[in-house]
Formats: sequence, structure tokens, C-alpha cells
Amino acid sequence: MVKIITRKYVGQENVYDIGVEHDHNFVIKNGLIASNCFNKSHSTAYGYVTYQTAYLKANYPLEYMAALLTANSGDTDKVQKYISTCLSMNIQIEPPDVNRSGVDFTPLGDKILFGFSAVRNVGQNAIACILETREQEGEFKSLSDFCDRMDLRTVNRRTLESLIYCGAFDKIELNRHQLIKDLELVYDWAQSRAKDKASGQGNLFDLLGGFSNTTKTVSNVFDSAPKAQPVPDFPPQKKLQMEKELLGFYVSDHPLKSIKNSSSILAPINLSQLGEQKEDTLLCAVVMLNNVKKVTTKKGDQMAILQIEDLTAQLEAVVFPKTYERVSDLLKVDARLIIWGKVDRRDEQTQLIVEDVEPVETVQMVMVELTPQQASTIEESHNLRTILKELSGDKEKAKVPVIGIVQAGNSRQLVRFGRQFWVQDARSTVLALQNARFLAHVKHLTGN
Repeated sequence: MVKIITRKYVGQENVYDIGVEHDHNFVIKNGLIASNCFNKSHSTAYGYVTYQTAYLKANYPLEYMAALLTANSGDTDKVQKYISTCLSMNIQIEPPDVNRSGVDFTPLGDKILFGFSAVRNVGQNAIACILETREQEGEFKSLSDFCDRMDLRTVNRRTLESLIYCGAFDKIELNRHQLIKDLELVYDWAQSRAKDKASGQGNLFDLLGGFSNTTKTVSNVFDSAPKAQPVPDFPPQKKLQMEKELLGFYVSDHPLKSIKNSSSILAPINLSQLGEQKEDTLLCAVVMLNNVKKVTTKKGDQMAILQIEDLTAQLEAVVFPKTYERVSDLLKVDARLIIWGKVDRRDEQTQLIVEDVEPVETVQMVMVELTPQQASTIEESHNLRTILKELSGDKEKAKVPVIGIVQAGNSRQLVRFGRQFWVQDARSTVLALQNARFLAHVKHLTGN
């Protein structure tokens, strides 16, 4: 390792980077340059940029996060991470809106609005057409109004379907299924009107425009637009699937959000934190299963590579043959699962090696309600620990967590018992606790 051998004050002069040939700040023997030097000008610049970004995030959080999401819109993992950050900052992310969205992520009130550029099948020309028409002629009142005012050669049927499925028309009509059915009729109707206008022929209501006010004329025109028979909306899961397909994320809701509080008790580690965990520690995570890639090993055994996600990140998980043989029936796309496994950092990539899987709907927890006296009495605590250890048995098979609830007046505190106190069977544990005069019951992760 070389060291700086001389240093001389030369007053105020230009500062050069160590990578600039001939001009440097540090000289060593034989005319060589100190390769391990890092110019203070760099540190100053980085420090100033850090100060600027911290200031913007603290004082203009909406604008800062919208810019951050836009700048990283091509990186799914980063966008999901930043959306999670927004939620932790109480900033809501809304789906695109035909009457409010711009090209990119946009601050709007106390929320951030998805931009049209984030929607698949919506090209730049279509976006320009929508924004220009909206600016010149005002907001869109209905699907028929939108189709009638668009150039349908630019904003085609596929684009319209994508806008409906991702929620861009929700402020006009919440029933996305109804809009899709109406589109089958309205699209042809709007094309016919466009041809009539191009050939100089007018619709009857257009011709009456000279004898009535504009608002009434517009209303009459779109009242005549065809509509499909009323249909029920898509199931919530279907709507979320289409949002994920078109936007890359769940936006209006998330399948795991409804169990967020319960799942945080069971699995306090998010996927975004897995990289910080030790490799030999058994962890559990509550996740959505996005994709299952089946793989055949050289020996002919079946295994799988999974794409999983929670509210904070997306990650790859590996299911080796022995585990796959046992849990393969549970590995269905869009399933909500609790996964037990260990962290693997092979090839500089964090993965989860899956050891067991269970559907969220069947996950149980043992809830033990304690008075402050019980929680503070050594004999009661020892009795509780003894019962749990006896019912824990084989640690690899103990998958039911135990949660203590200490109730003192209006105060209610949750105490998560360590992994060593998890039990194998919820019902027998509750019975044993009740026999020992503890107030206990079984709680499902998805409900009471």
C-alpha cells in the first residue's frame, strides 16, 4: 500500500480529480499518483446532494416520492419498495384516472396518482390524445363521451380495455365489468359516429344542436349511446389481478392488506428485510404467490422456483424436491401463503429456501389473555412456559405461534412468544391452558 509522502499548501487553486491525467492533488514517489485517495470535493458534493434530498423528503414528501417513483418506474422492485415507503408515510397511491392523471406519477392533494405511462398497452400517442382532448374540451362524463371524443385509431379497443381494467374509469363508473360489456357496443357506436362526421353526415341530435343549448345537446347525444344489460362487477380478486397485470402492482388494494395487523404478529419480518437476516435462522413470511416455475433436476426429481411478494418487496424462493413433493398442491398462483424457510445468498442474490408452506386461510394462532398480575407473577409465568414447552415437541413441526394479550384497563398490549414456544396443535394447547385456568382461544389469521 502506498502512502502520501509530501503535502504542501499552495493557496487557492482548482481541485482536480485523481482520474485526471497530469493534474492531481497527491503525489508519491517516482511521479506516481496515490490511487487510494478520494477527493474531498466528491465528499462535499455527495454530502450536499444528501442534504438536498433529505430536505425535499422532509418538506415536500408528496412531490419527492412522486419524482422518485417516476425516476424508477422501470424497476419493479424499486417501485414496490417506494410504494411501501409511501404507505408508511401515510401517502396513498391511487390508480390512474382518465380525468386527473398525467404522463407520470403526480402529486394530487394528499395522494399520489399513477400516470398513464405506467399502464401497459397505453402508448405515447394515446396518452397525448387523451391529455390534449381533456385540456381543450374538459373532463370526460362517461365512457361514451370518452370514446366519442377520442381518435379511435390512436386510442384503440385494447387501450380502452386496459384503462378500464386498471381502474382509470372508476370515478365515472365503479363497475368495471359493466364498462367492459358497454365497451363492446359503445366502441362500434363511436366509430360509426366518427365515420359520419368525416363524411359530412350529422347525427340527428347533432343537427338539432342549433335549436337547443350545448349542454342539453351533449346529454341527448350520449343518452342515445348503446348500453349492455346490467351485470355484477368483477370479484375483488379479479380486479386486483388485472391491476397487477397492467400496472405491475396492486394499487387500489392488496390481497395481504386485510390481514396486515395479524400477519405482523405472526411474521414480523418483511421480505424487504430478509437480506439482513442470518442464513441459519428459520423465518416465516406471509406472501402472495405470483408465479411457479417447475424445474426437473438432473436426477429427474421435481422442484420449483417461486416468485413471491408481500407489501414491501418481491423475491425469489426455491422449493427443493423433498419439500416440493410435500407442498406442491398448495403452490397455486395468486394464493396467499405463509412460508417457512431460510435465507440463501448464493450468487449475490437473496433467496428464500422454502421448508414448509401453509395457506393463510388455515393458519391458526393461540391467544392467551393475561391480567397484569398473571403477567408479573413468577409462578404464573413459569406455569405458562412449562405448558407451552410440553406442547411444542419437535421444533420443526411446531408451526402454531402463541400470542399473549395483557389487558390493563383500556390498555391492551400484545406479547409475541418466541419461536421456541410455538406449539404443534392449537386446540390441544388451548384446552391445556384452560385447564390451568388461563383464558385462551384459537384465532385464525384471516378472522376471529
